[in-house]
Amino acid sequence: MVREGGLLRRTVWFYGALFGLLTAALGGAVTGFILLRGSWFELLIAAALGLIFTQFAFLAHEASHRQVFASGKRNDRAGRLIGTIIIGMSYGWWMNKHSRHHANPNRVGKDPDIELDVLSFQPEHAATRRGLAGAFTRRQGYMFFPILVLEGLNLHVQSVRFLLGRGPVPGRWRELAGIAAHFAVVFGAVFAVLPVGMAFAFLGVQLAVFGVYMGASFAPNHKGMPIVRADEKLDFFTKQVRTSRNIRGRFWASALMGGLNYQIEHHLFPSMPRPHLARAREIVRAYCQGRDIPYTETGLIESWGIVIRYLNTVGLAARDPFECPMLAMRR
Repeated sequence: MVREGGLLRRTVWFYGALFGLLTAALGGAVTGFILLRGSWFELLIAAALGLIFTQFAFLAHEASHRQVFASGKRNDRAGRLIGTIIIGMSYGWWMNKHSRHHANPNRVGKDPDIELDVLSFQPEHAATRRGLAGAFTRRQGYMFFPILVLEGLNLHVQSVRFLLGRGPVPGRWRELAGIAAHFAVVFGAVFAVLPVGMAFAFLGVQLAVFGVYMGASFAPNHKGMPIVRADEKLDFFTKQVRTSRNIRGRFWASALMGGLNYQIEHHLFPSMPRPHLARAREIVRAYCQGRDIPYTETGLIESWGIVIRYLNTVGLAARDPFECPMLAMRR
């Protein structure tokens, strides 16, 4: 039905218009940056850049999935251009990490997005944390959004570390050159135009907005959904639908989240262009309902609440087994 409906056909016109719109928004932000020279209103421009860079990241994400062009090489060129020069992140790092996630979403030992990091996404990982780390993990859900303030910086650091690693990386030097060009332009402009203190504040706001926006858009997709055991056998359809969550909202949600609101359809048809995901949702949802297959869809704010509660529930595994339960409750 998806093929017969033409939902896998590329919509280059849509992505061309979107790229033009984002480029115009970036040009407007740069113009505002120049006109507001020396004013603390520059921080509004920094926040706007955080939003614009995230929208460009959504576009690079779609290029990595072959959603933009029929040619893989053209998608890679577009994704690498947007990822390295415009955003300042490694396209190769994202492809490596995100491809492994798509192959095995929420599967223990296979999905890098649920591996132990600052946050624990599995009770087994949380149980290994004691002391200060354990105290943090027990309340990690409440710390989720504050931590995202640093996620923008973390994404840049992780991608550069990947490029400087020993393993084979296609286009390593091109990506390093693109990232270097990005930061040379951004840092050069910010520190040339603004006083030092304001320049650091500008970069801090831009990275904070970028990190929060990215994290708040990607986290609702799978966090709080079932974890698949390493030895569990699931067919492709069940695996992708069972571990993914859609966000209600249609057009506004799709524009806000770069199409990530149709996460179930995106995982089933990763190369499907964004404009066709809404129609695919109707087909997939009807298919699931006719076969009693769980199809999860929530509101955006509701999904954030689910993520926070899930992280706090996982964090309970970090409790000290010798701690008095009554004392813990009074805290």
